[in-house]
Amino acid sequence: MINWMNKLPLWAKIIFALPVLDIVWVIYRLVASVKKNNTLGIILAIVLIIVGLPFLWLVDIITLLIMDKVLWLD
Repeated sequence: MINWMNKLPLWAKIIFALPVLDIVWVIYRLVASVKKNNTLGIILAIVLIIVGLPFLWLVDIITLLIMDKVLWLD
């Protein structure tokens, strides 16, 4: 999943960052943290799934446009 998301074109990444679809990026963060065995990242990703910060989609779109990746601990 991580490689697939990284290889997507920018327009597709931005579509997945829209408010309802942003759960895809939260799951991406969880999978990336599990792959790297990052306990803090796993806990934060689970909290993001439950709480779903309302402004996270905006942060994701901005970081995708600037850095071509979402902001995360890894």
